Amino acid sequence: MPIDLLTKQGEALLVSNEQPWQAYPRPQMRRDSFFNLNGFWEFSAGAFYADRFRVPFCPESQLSNIKTHFPEGTPLIYRRSFVLPEGFNKGRVLLHIGAADQVAVITLNGHFIGSHQGGYEAFSFDITDALEEENTLEITCTDDLRDKSFPYGKQVMKRGGMWYTPVSGIWQTVWLESVPKDYIRRLNIENRDNSVTISTEPPMEGKIIVPGLGEYPLGSTITPENPHFWSPEDPYLYDFTVETETDRVESYFAIRSLSVRTVRGIPRLCLNGKPYFFHGLLDQGYWPDGLFTPAHPECYAEDILAMKNLGFNTLRKHIKIEPEEFYYQCDRLGMVVFQDMVNNGSYSFFRDTALPTVGVQKLSDKKLHKDPVTRQRFLDGMTATVGQLKNHPCICYWTIFNEGWGQFDSDNVCEAFRKLDDTRFIDATSGWFRRSNTDVDSRHVYFISVRLQPSDKPLVLSEFGGYSYKPAGHVFNTEQTYGYGKFATVREFEKAVENLYTEQILPARKQGLCAAIYTQVSDVEDETNGLLSYDRKVTKLRPDAMQQIAQMLK
Repeated sequence: MPIDLLTKQGEALLVSNEQPWQAYPRPQMRRDSFFNLNGFWEFSAGAFYADRFRVPFCPESQLSNIKTHFPEGTPLIYRRSFVLPEGFNKGRVLLHIGAADQVAVITLNGHFIGSHQGGYEAFSFDITDALEEENTLEITCTDDLRDKSFPYGKQVMKRGGMWYTPVSGIWQTVWLESVPKDYIRRLNIENRDNSVTISTEPPMEGKIIVPGLGEYPLGSTITPENPHFWSPEDPYLYDFTVETETDRVESYFAIRSLSVRTVRGIPRLCLNGKPYFFHGLLDQGYWPDGLFTPAHPECYAEDILAMKNLGFNTLRKHIKIEPEEFYYQCDRLGMVVFQDMVNNGSYSFFRDTALPTVGVQKLSDKKLHKDPVTRQRFLDGMTATVGQLKNHPCICYWTIFNEGWGQFDSDNVCEAFRKLDDTRFIDATSGWFRRSNTDVDSRHVYFISVRLQPSDKPLVLSEFGGYSYKPAGHVFNTEQTYGYGKFATVREFEKAVENLYTEQILPARKQGLCAAIYTQVSDVEDETNGLLSYDRKVTKLRPDAMQQIAQMLK
């Protein structure tokens, strides 16, 4: 039977009445207006009712206060009242929802405000005209995992192995801000050729103020004379402010360049003009107490620092979009992110896992997942993901399709992706079913030794390893174990991981390997192949040994 595990932050939250997730939700576009609606809401689903449901945690999680998954398609109804602080309204009031899975319908004081479908991206509505002195907000979410046209990642109705507990409804911060009538809806920060171009949507006249560099008209390209480059070893950020006639926002940018260069006959991924080895980990972003949502924003920083302490410089965020707090901490602390799109479409174990694992890795994807609704919803999610995250300098690499899950017409999808962002590396097909339009040769290797042949594109081992060790007292499921090699003691586990790097990854690095992504940051439910236990209370490897390996990989 599964065992309830808690992070230290989850333990603290469950015994307090503290409002969860008080961090400003949009760190790269900050205003001085923030009214947080997280906390206890009324909640109903069919005949079920709870008057102390904790937002922003999904109902399936311990931290929601109910730990219940309702039948697919059941409307989940969230309701709470609020009164705006005196002087809060500066002209218009916006309601923001960080993410809600899958379809959300919003009403305020009985007035329909709007609806959104997707599950992983942020959305907002202007609620000014429906406001009253005392307000009742209602959000109804409907989620149905039987409909594979929506992005769903690793959610399944019956979890087990590499598939996890489903997540429904609201799972990121709900908040209000007030803006002037003419306001900045979005900042665009484009990092290219050691320069940064900053503009707004809609286009507005105004100025960019960068302390230490000066003032520039909005839309300018800023090229510092002696740029301070961002890297995991030195994550330097430039703060700046945008001011228009009516609005003001604070933000930051970084200067860093990404390129592919041939070095001694081998194509290499380069950061700031020099070959760089992206020494990384798969990061699923699941938590034992909050599932999609950690108990506290500081959990992200702790994970990042724990992995840096082991010598890693990269996280592959695997088929999940995080709150912007995660990317901000990666920007601030210095952690490269390889960001996946979230898959939809059907999964076939035989086609997508069994055959490729034994070497059958060639497949035309022109006719795969032909349903036009499924294809369009993937493209919509892709567009929203890039639009929401592309300002973050930590993101250096995009993954479109993973192991064939939902893959279709990848050459043309990759071409469409380049129109969204051509400033980063693009991995169109991570693992297998490779086509021609991609920046890297991306491979997955489990169960067998890592032996990779040189390629005409930078060679990336985008998944490998996955060794399992279960630290007693910190395991979700004592009866079931999922991993790619099982070890009974921590010393056996340490030795196996160290040998994997010294005997296989180091030689591959010398032969042209540009990045290696070990599976994974933490255990997730039955999958016990993390370097951290699921509750984040046990680190399974020795920092000194892993730091030595990291130095050899440079």
